[in-house]
Amino acid sequence: MRVLSVVGARPNFMKLAPVDRELVKRGVEHVIVHTGQHYDHGMSTAFFEQLWIPAPDYHLGVGSGSHAQQTAAVMQRLESIVVELAPDLVLVYGSTNSTLAAALVAAKLQVRVGHVEAGLRSGDWTNPEEINDVLTDRLSELLFLPSRDAAEHLVADGVPVERMHFVGNVMIDTLSWALPQALALEAAARYGVKGAPYAVVTLHRPANVDDRAVLGELLDALERLARTVAVVFPVHPRTRQRIRTHGLRLPDDGRLRVLEPLGYLEMLSLVAGAALVVTDSGGLQEETSFLGVPCLTVRPSTERPITCTHGTNGMRSSRPPSTPWRAARRRDRSSSGGTDGRPSASRASCARRSGSNSTPRWRQRRHTRRAARSRFPSRSARAESRASNRRMSRRNSVPNQEVAE
Repeated sequence: MRVLSVVGARPNFMKLAPVDRELVKRGVEHVIVHTGQHYDHGMSTAFFEQLWIPAPDYHLGVGSGSHAQQTAAVMQRLESIVVELAPDLVLVYGSTNSTLAAALVAAKLQVRVGHVEAGLRSGDWTNPEEINDVLTDRLSELLFLPSRDAAEHLVADGVPVERMHFVGNVMIDTLSWALPQALALEAAARYGVKGAPYAVVTLHRPANVDDRAVLGELLDALERLARTVAVVFPVHPRTRQRIRTHGLRLPDDGRLRVLEPLGYLEMLSLVAGAALVVTDSGGLQEETSFLGVPCLTVRPSTERPITCTHGTNGMRSSRPPSTPWRAARRRDRSSSGGTDGRPSASRASCARRSGSNSTPRWRQRRHTRRAARSRFPSRSARAESRASNRRMSRRNSVPNQEVAE
């Protein structure tokens, strides 16, 4: 059997690593195509080296560009490879432009498509990844689900259940494999933040960095956050370019440490020891939840709501200028008092350890809504009450006569 995997961006590589290892164990011929959507060493080559992924068999060299340009370039350069190799299955990962482009090429050539991390939905059609996810799922014959709620989304989209396969989160498989190596690096000591609480920041989404006003507000907020806690900020190439284009200043005053993009192991080492992560990344929402690190996601919505309901993630819009700073203060006030000053692992566990008097606001609101529903009968309960009253009235007005139900 021949399987062709198409990857192109940093999140894809972390999903590819465990899949490649398992395919090799099973004696499957595995061909890897790198589209080159991400091409910076720290965001591409370093991941292949650190995650023990074989060098790509093909490199398309697509590079930067608009959504349409990247998608079209991948399709043009990938088609001849698929025709030549005639794989039994094309695997695509996540929700990048490379993901959708590869799915389109394979589907049009009548080659089966498998989507790793299928069924994620944010409901936000202004997010390009939402479009990529929905279309890729429709094109895929095999849908590999990372969480149970993904099946609900696919059923709502009319996807047959027999195409769905719940396999769990392959990114967490990679994290578990790499964590001992990452901790051994002691990245916090390397960047001068060991021994005290610190925050890790990543920002790269167009909604946060393309608009000058929004990006300016976020940078101001990070400066204020740095007055409270040390901040480590590996800057995405896209973000750095937008900062220059907008004529903004990227502070680097000791408390706010500005870095080049980090490899997977270094980044994981920093995140594992952080008191707070501020991000707009999808993958970091899952990683922080697994690690028990509080996460503030600077987005109005997420395709991974399980990280909010069962993890350590909280959502905030990028518009309020002091959002990360206020969040850090709240995290600081609710810290568990550990030896490293790190906040407790999750909102739910905070409530369990601290007792009922410290129930988180999100749980208090849920209890309030439930209490309100209990005070006001539902529509069906009111209808049953009215029917019961009518039956009682008829019994009272017509003695000794059976009333039909």
